[in-house]
Amino acid sequence: MNCFTDKVAVVTGAGGTLCSAIAKDLARQGAKVVLIGRTREKLEKVAAEIVGTNVRIEPGDVTDEKAMMEIAERVAAEWGPCRFLINGAGGNNVKAMPTRLHFCEKDLEVDFSHKELPADRGFFDIDMEAFKSVLEINTLGTVIPSRIFGLQMAKAGGGAILNFASMNTYRPLTRVAPYAMSKAAIANWTMFFAQYMAPAKVRVNAVAPGFFVNERSRGYLMTPDGGFSARGQQVIHHTPMGRFGEADELLGCVNWLLDDEKSGFVTGITVPVDGGFLSSAGV
Repeated sequence: MNCFTDKVAVVTGAGGTLCSAIAKDLARQGAKVVLIGRTREKLEKVAAEIVGTNVRIEPGDVTDEKAMMEIAERVAAEWGPCRFLINGAGGNNVKAMPTRLHFCEKDLEVDFSHKELPADRGFFDIDMEAFKSVLEINTLGTVIPSRIFGLQMAKAGGGAILNFASMNTYRPLTRVAPYAMSKAAIANWTMFFAQYMAPAKVRVNAVAPGFFVNERSRGYLMTPDGGFSARGQQVIHHTPMGRFGEADELLGCVNWLLDDEKSGFVTGITVPVDGGFLSSAGV
């Protein structure tokens, strides 16, 4: 028996590399795990690796408040209220990423009405609808589940929420302006919601993973033959431990932040798990 046994743990973005590892780990510890994500097939693959009946698949978009409310009501009716919420859903959009790092004279020639994005594009060329979509999934995609499942926790007498920040929370990496902007907002939201929910015995914290290779990042951190891309080499150069993280290396921090016995007086913080990346100036 531990703090997770027979408790409901909701994991959004559960089809991803990091959150699937968290979901499987919580299930191993006896939690009743709810897998939420937009793609049923990905959730089914994760569920297939969980032994027993303490897992359920709930496809849905975390920015859709109605859909999240329906999921929360179904889960509560059949399993009871949410006790742990892992807000792992999020992402980026290549259409919101410039290929040029700095402003140059070419930017002065941009036609803001054009629909086709050039392969060689600066910040003023990017698709603003894509920019907005990144902000929405990473911010409202955390706020909406927090509102819905957080209220369940408050009514039930307590709980723990874990948000996903990033290295971009601390300083914006190149090319990913909306992603960095939204992940900076996550740390601020975590502090706000932590102080708001404290009287209800709901703790709210965040984890900031460093560079863990997943389905999204593999394409720009590594080469097809398994080597490092130019960007990947830069990351390694700035990481004192000299490697990317493995998904299982996030679990200890996650378990600690969720456990009321081990971190019962901890709320409103964001913890980097980054191999020393933030400590290094690169020189």
